[in-house]
Amino acid sequence: MARPVSAPLKGAVRAPGDKSMSHRALIFGGMAEGVTEIEGLLEGDDILATARAVEAFGAEVERLGEGRWRVTGRGGFRTPDSIIDCGNAGTGVRLLMGAAAGYDLTATFDGDASLRKRPMKRVTGPLADMGARFDWNAAEDRVPLTLHGGGLNGMDYVQTVASAQIKSAILLAGLNAAGDTVVVEPEKSRDHTERMLRAFGATVDVIEEGEGWRVRLKGGQALKGTAVAVPGDPSSAAFPLAAALIVPGSEVTVEGVMLNPQRTGLFDTWIEMGADLTVSNRRVSGGEDVGDVTARYSALKGVVVPEDRAASTIDEYPILAATAAYAQGRTVMRGIGEMRVKESDRIALMVAGLTACGVAVEEEPEGFIVAGGSVRGGATVATAHDHRIAMSHLILGLAAEQPVSVLDPEMIATSFPGFVDLMNALGADIGAGRD
Repeated sequence: MARPVSAPLKGAVRAPGDKSMSHRALIFGGMAEGVTEIEGLLEGDDILATARAVEAFGAEVERLGEGRWRVTGRGGFRTPDSIIDCGNAGTGVRLLMGAAAGYDLTATFDGDASLRKRPMKRVTGPLADMGARFDWNAAEDRVPLTLHGGGLNGMDYVQTVASAQIKSAILLAGLNAAGDTVVVEPEKSRDHTERMLRAFGATVDVIEEGEGWRVRLKGGQALKGTAVAVPGDPSSAAFPLAAALIVPGSEVTVEGVMLNPQRTGLFDTWIEMGADLTVSNRRVSGGEDVGDVTARYSALKGVVVPEDRAASTIDEYPILAATAAYAQGRTVMRGIGEMRVKESDRIALMVAGLTACGVAVEEEPEGFIVAGGSVRGGATVATAHDHRIAMSHLILGLAAEQPVSVLDPEMIATSFPGFVDLMNALGADIGAGRD
């Protein structure tokens, strides 16, 4: 529960390690030959599920200390002895399927109740076109499913939506396919896979084409273990920064935040809304641009968010909507239908939660519109076990007139272990129970 109105938030913190890079570091390390040393790994539930999966595929995985992990790869995956349980990790299961598809093995993938509702054919379809075979063990397009890998051929694939998960699964499969694998994106998606593959010794060619790019990878490339420094996750940094923007008198710095251009759409939007948001100490770490981001309380105004920003902001729309609730005027968010097939239908849940807190919201098939102003609060919000829905409404409650509570807050640990402690260390009042 977030209690109103919070005292000013002050201080500097570090965001947890980036979730996207943490998944990739473990998976690439497991595919590689030799040792991969990882610093700053996110130790959330989703990442721990991926670590267990990589170990089940034959790599040695060791935790050396907080955020410090070592993966000793055997140069490829083998058939696991048991089902690969990916928990709630959509990124984990899709990337693991792509990686495993290139090897002569059989593996069954499953997950929790939330993951079992998420579509898988967006990945299994192109992997099947490359030569992988899939058995649907329950409902088609859903886990549990069984993959039979090996004997793949490269392919040319044109994405219909900007999706780093699909692109990455195809590229990972392409590493062990015959011939070249090409992915054409009409709009740019996150390029962490391309950057990290190079760090592991692979050759990946990226050519800009219009608003997107063409990615080409030759088959038969072996990865070599390396050192990976995982920067702070901008999706997680968004929560303390958002709190500073909406709680009067606040100033918060999040240090070591990844500033990859495909991940900073939220920051761009906030600045357009009038946010006092600055970046200092810019540097390069782990092949990614990194900086310290400071947010100060700001009088925000509503904006129309460009639809082409969806790919770089898709995970941040829930917290963007929470800050838009305090902006003067309407914030229009469209072209974000992908939100409906995340851990939950995030459009429907944000609309329901904001409405319950007294915010005027218009729901559309591919987005929603938030009419900002003051926030009454006073609601207990259903989260459908979605960590971003839970955190977004707890941040919303920090400046509301009445307390805001969320159901199933334990799911926050999937991406942001220590969220409550970090926020309270800045001066927030988030805790269990109701007044």
